[in-house]
Formats: sequence, structure tokens, C-alpha cells
Amino acid sequence: MRELVVLGTASQVPTRTRNHNGYFLGWDGQGLLFDPGEGTQRQMIHAGVAAGDITRICLTHVHGDHCFGLPGVLSRMALDGVEHPVHLHYPATGDQVVRALIAVSAPGVDLRLHPHAGSGPVAEGLEIRPLKHRIETYGYLLTEPDGRTFLPDRLKAAGIQGRDVGRLQRQGTMGAVSVADVSIPRPGQRFGFIMDTAPCPGAEELADGTDLLVTESTFSDDDGGLAQQYLHLTAGQAGELAASGKSRTLVLTHFSSRYGDDATFLAGQARARAPGTTVIAAKDLDRIPVPRRRQPVGESARPATAIGLKHDGSS
Repeated sequence: MRELVVLGTASQVPTRTRNHNGYFLGWDGQGLLFDPGEGTQRQMIHAGVAAGDITRICLTHVHGDHCFGLPGVLSRMALDGVEHPVHLHYPATGDQVVRALIAVSAPGVDLRLHPHAGSGPVAEGLEIRPLKHRIETYGYLLTEPDGRTFLPDRLKAAGIQGRDVGRLQRQGTMGAVSVADVSIPRPGQRFGFIMDTAPCPGAEELADGTDLLVTESTFSDDDGGLAQQYLHLTAGQAGELAASGKSRTLVLTHFSSRYGDDATFLAGQARARAPGTTVIAAKDLDRIPVPRRRQPVGESARPATAIGLKHDGSS
């Protein structure tokens, strides 16, 4: 199951209804926790996210509203006896802060540190891009490899059925028939995570082709001057990112407390710039599924009968 659980949506100052940042992404048995701000451990309880569900923690930067919840989360994992390794990704320039936060955590977690810099892969399927903020900041991109979808009509015409379908998938060919002869390309899913930043090339790359894009929307378009001063996005700029990347669903978050608890007008500003995108103004404890895969490329594959095929490098 692929689902985003929103643990907090406030920026610098929490409100009565908005906790500091925190986002948990369940992705095929992986659990990625992004930017745990203060109170994340308690929000996990409300959301039904267990400490043992977390396999990776990803920090965009080391401003407090994005990382001060780390000691509590790690301490809870130690208390619960989490045995699997937990990988922690963060900007290399924030190493001193991160190690200080770890030092005040309860020991016992098999924590693997992965400080990073630059641009590119940091784990299988997980990449970073630099953003433009007041300190070194990175966004994250999680991608599924492209695959192929088998077409039953083509399989039937080629005389391939039953276990032979799996054999063709593993081998790439069966006699004169190749995977490409009986299937069409299917784009893999993409999840982008963008926090504190001004508009920049890195943000555009992270948004490109995403099925689900989570991005800050700290300021209203009316407060564009503040966004420029503090290197944040307005709602309209977040919408522009989604539109330029052809994102299917945009989740807005990291709202300034100046706007109270109703962020629907921010969603309206983003939607005006991204008319082809589903726009959601996140609320604490929202559960947002990753949209179903895009339609395979090329010949129409009827969803009810098409057979999914994971990419295995054989075609």
C-alpha cells in the first residue's frame, strides 16, 4: 500500500489544530518519515503509525520545525524494541545538529547515518535535489522503476499463457517472442517532497512527472514579498511547480500561523495556477493515497484485463 499520512502541517509556529511538520509515507513495506518536528511522536499515536513502521527518516534541513521531533521518535523506537536498521538521511552541513539530537535520544536503535550533498541517488529509488533556502536544504524524490503491462490479446495471439507468462517475464524472451512484443510501457510512480525553498531548478526537477507532490505553501500570494524575503513558496508558486511538472496530485502544507486554521483559500490560489492537478490543503492526520498508476504508454491497455509486469531489466 502506498499512502501519505500527514502528522503535522504548521510551519515555524504550531497552532491549536496544527502540529509542527511530520509526514509518513508507506511505500510497499517501506516507511519513510519526513521532517519530524516537535510532537511527531504523539501525532504518530493519533494517526496509528507505529514506531516500527519507520525504515527511513529524511530531513530536508535542520531548522527546528523540521527536526526537533527526532529525539522523541528515536527514543520511542528504542522503547518499542525496533530491531531493523533505520536509515537517516540529512544534509552533511547539518551533521553537528543531527548528532546532537541523536545524543539526547534513548540508545538502542540500529541507526545508519547518511549525510549527503549535491544531487542524485542516496538509496535505491530515493534521490535528492538541492533547494534554495537560508541554510542548505534538499528535497526528496522517490521513484518506482518503469515497468510494462502485458496485453492479454497479444499473449493469446502468441500462444503464451499460464506459467509461461511468468517465464517470459523472467527470461525476457520465449522462442521468437519478446516481452516487448506482448506488452506496452507503464510509467513507474513518483513521489516528490519539497519543503522550505524559493522557486529553483531543484524544485522543478523534484516535481517533474510526480503522481503525488508534497510541497510547502507557507505564504499566500498576497504575501509574496515575505516569501521572497524568507525564501519560501507562495501557494501560487506551489501550483506553478505542480503545473510545470504535470503533477497529478499536489498536497500543500507548512502553513504560516498568520492564516489561522483554514487553508482552503491557499488551495484555491494553487489550483488557479495548476488547473489540471488535484490540489489538497493538508490537515493534520489526513491520509492521502498515492494515485493509481498512470495509464500505460501507447496502445490502450484495458485496466480490467491488462496484466502488470515489474521492470526486471530484461526488456
